[in-house]
Amino acid sequence: MRMIFVNLPVADLEAATRFYTALGFTKNPQFSDDTASCMVISEQIYVMLLTHDKFKGFINGDIGDAKKATQVLNCLSAGSRAEVDDFKAKALGAGGGEWKPNMEFGPMYGCSFRDPDGHVWEIMYMDMSAA
Repeated sequence: MRMIFVNLPVADLEAATRFYTALGFTKNPQFSDDTASCMVISEQIYVMLLTHDKFKGFINGDIGDAKKATQVLNCLSAGSRAEVDDFKAKALGAGGGEWKPNMEFGPMYGCSFRDPDGHVWEIMYMDMSAA
């Protein structure tokens, strides 16, 4: 099984770590330090929160401003419509921001939000019985 590491530059590592912890993710201390927090979503999915200085060591060019332009849409699946709504409520309650209204596309229902640094996340439920 392949693993996914989403690497995100963050302005305030402690604040970003608190936000992702409030979403229900856990911090893996083995791969975290004062420049990075490794947030575990599942056994295969991790979000690496990196200070700007640390992130710059992995890229060419400048760090884009996620609050001004959408860089990527990160989407996680949900097990129900209620989980979609609960996840969005957690995100907004933890300091995330609205991005677009909730979506309904046939058997798919989802929401989206921005983290405190402006990175966009979507949570999507697919009713397979209606697909």
